[in-house]
Amino acid sequence: QVQLVESGGGLVQAGGSLRLSCAASGIISHIDTMAWYRQVPGKQRELVATVTDGGSTRYADSVKGRFTISRDSAKNTVYLQMNSLKPGDTAVYYCKATTSAWNVYWGQGTHVTVSS
Repeated sequence: QVQLVESGGGLVQAGGSLRLSCAASGIISHIDTMAWYRQVPGKQRELVATVTDGGSTRYADSVKGRFTISRDSAKNTVYLQMNSLKPGDTAVYYCKATTSAWNVYWGQGTHVTVSS
């Protein structure tokens, strides 16, 4: 079992920055890929960024050049640095962990609101 706890969401003006954190606990040695997703009411949850245990990253086109995902294995934490935020980035952001056995775990989500 893996438990994920997100933090760092909040209200920010357009153009501002936020850093989300996701702390993992439990059988964390089996975690392979960690990712951030986001969801707005009435829409499907969408992938924002992923990072593998080897450090490879991937981003949605909508956030490339503005968001950075990083992983601190010593702290069992994954971060999402969000810069140049836009109102369209407003969503609930979820952390996801995928283990080497392809088990998937989700955090409870953290709200991000970007005002214009």
